[in-house]
Amino acid sequence: MKQWVGLSVAALALAGCIPAGRPPQGPMPIEGDSITYETGPCFGRCPVYAVTVRPDGTGTFEGKRFTAVSGARSFTLSRAEYDAFAARLAPYRPASGDVRYSHGEPNCPSAPTDMPSIDIRWSRAIGDSQGLYFYLGCRRGNEAVAEALGGAVELLPVHALIGERP
Repeated sequence: MKQWVGLSVAALALAGCIPAGRPPQGPMPIEGDSITYETGPCFGRCPVYAVTVRPDGTGTFEGKRFTAVSGARSFTLSRAEYDAFAARLAPYRPASGDVRYSHGEPNCPSAPTDMPSIDIRWSRAIGDSQGLYFYLGCRRGNEAVAEALGGAVELLPVHALIGERP
């Protein structure tokens, strides 16, 4: 009888270790991972800010120019919001290092000079990071990148901090 009780207790303890449903796809974000999304100035009143989000649901917003809120503010986001934001940016995340879409680069030979930019940095707790800089004047020929990056921040709960766009 003692054997059955011991086996039952062991089975119950191990049952909590078995994941339910499908295994996760891709690398699991861990504490210390973050995505920073930062906009650059334009000729005019474009909002300039930086947003950093983490898979644990913490985020920071820093309003720099032409935003509803100036300075640093903390906010929270759901795991679904983080995952949607990360998924929107994932196809454009470099495998390593940094990628630039900037005036004069091969991927942007000719562009207007008064547009804002988006600078994204993926940082991992293990110490590596990747970056993507996209000057929005490079939209021509890179429409999918511009659309994905430009709309990504809409997935985060920071609308009131940014304010209305001109």
